[in-house]
Amino acid sequence: MGGASFSQPWRSMPWTNEENLNFIKSYKPQNNDVENLRILLHGPVGAGKSSFINSLESVLLGRVTGRVMTDTISANSFTKKYKAFKIHKDPKSFYPFIFNDTMGFEQRNGMNVEDIKLALMGHVTEGYKPIPGVQLKESDQEYNSCPSLDDKVHALVCVMPADLVSLISDEVVKKMRDVRLAASDMGIPQLAILTKVDEACPEVKNNIKNVYESIYLKEQVDKFSLMLGIPQNCIFLVKNYESELQTNEDINGPILIALRQMIVYGEDFINNL
Repeated sequence: MGGASFSQPWRSMPWTNEENLNFIKSYKPQNNDVENLRILLHGPVGAGKSSFINSLESVLLGRVTGRVMTDTISANSFTKKYKAFKIHKDPKSFYPFIFNDTMGFEQRNGMNVEDIKLALMGHVTEGYKPIPGVQLKESDQEYNSCPSLDDKVHALVCVMPADLVSLISDEVVKKMRDVRLAASDMGIPQLAILTKVDEACPEVKNNIKNVYESIYLKEQVDKFSLMLGIPQNCIFLVKNYESELQTNEDINGPILIALRQMIVYGEDFINNL
């Protein structure tokens, strides 16, 4: 944990959110075969995947929400099923993107890597409850044998706590790396978000605007990039809504930038198929 800072931000960060919010609100997939851009989140147990979905919804609705169930004390994955989440744009419509939440990776248990690979291809239906060590089979009811382009994943996002980058086990790193390589073979773009930046850096806890000035957080981005091979400009730092009762424009900013890039990368992917 470190509080030292660069004299200048190592990544420029616009702290006015209107442009990114307007981009997201006006987004619609250009490919007529895709109704919703599908973004899959994966990562270790406790990374903040479900909390990130809640935070996204909070930003877009303008109020703190908790629709996706989370747990702050369990050492095992609290997410037990493969779920898809859409966010209301207004009372009668949704934003045209879907987030798939997955069980977290553990050293010996957790989400099966082969199931994640099947999900990338659209073979896993919502509600599937993974069994550690048991792969989904074609004969299973939850197996989608004829996935449409809409069923397939268009962007893969790895979620990792910023303060645990150096502590993650080799086994979990291998699982995340295997998923990344499979996505690469399919041409699916990959991004990453490092969560809990306020817990990792006291300067950021004091002021979220210090997030891209923190030397410690820059070091974690460097390490994570080397660990998984994800380019640094595809790794984003965010603070999820956890203790807050109201939304905050400064917390919203990094979340909106990350979401915009997920949409941009996913849109490029479906347009180049």
